[in-house]
Amino acid sequence: MSAPSAVMAQSDIRWNLPARGPVGMSCLIAAEVAIFTIFVVAYIFYIGKSLAGPQPHDVLHPPIFLTSCLLSSSLTIHIAVRFLRGGTMMSFALWWVLTMVLGAVFLAGTIREWRHLIYEDGLTIQTNLFGTTYYSLVGLHAFHVIVGLLALGTVLAFTLRGEVRKEHAERADVLSMYWHFVDVVWVVVFLVVYVIGR
Repeated sequence: MSAPSAVMAQSDIRWNLPARGPVGMSCLIAAEVAIFTIFVVAYIFYIGKSLAGPQPHDVLHPPIFLTSCLLSSSLTIHIAVRFLRGGTMMSFALWWVLTMVLGAVFLAGTIREWRHLIYEDGLTIQTNLFGTTYYSLVGLHAFHVIVGLLALGTVLAFTLRGEVRKEHAERADVLSMYWHFVDVVWVVVFLVVYVIGR
């Protein structure tokens, strides 16, 4: 290849920067993974070290139904974004609402479980090491579910006002990355708290 041809070939190569949304969300998720790792390690480290009070095997019951609801919401949000890409707004809104309902059911179940643990089993965040690490880890995840539901609700509000269109699919996809992250984290929390920790 001659020198002019090589120069022309190089000039045709363009560097396209990745979209800011996915990069920003990936950075946020990386930071959140670090935070959750600390809480998971702390929970595992303190398993069996509580000297008094209820132990995990005494009061914890695996929330199978709630887990299936949250994991199903990953599928529903994926379907919703696909409908948005296709411009089918009614279907997008319905699947988006279903995602929110599944997330809300999970959150309501978590609150119900906590109420039972506090008022019937006497397990609070101050009871023992198990209570402290349990409420810290599960509570951190619940906080992220709340944040996700608020974000989903904001998108729904704009959708009902007719301000969400097909060209916003990439932004909805970025939000779905966060929701998928929340679901994956729950799988880890579930295994650590309700399987390994019992």
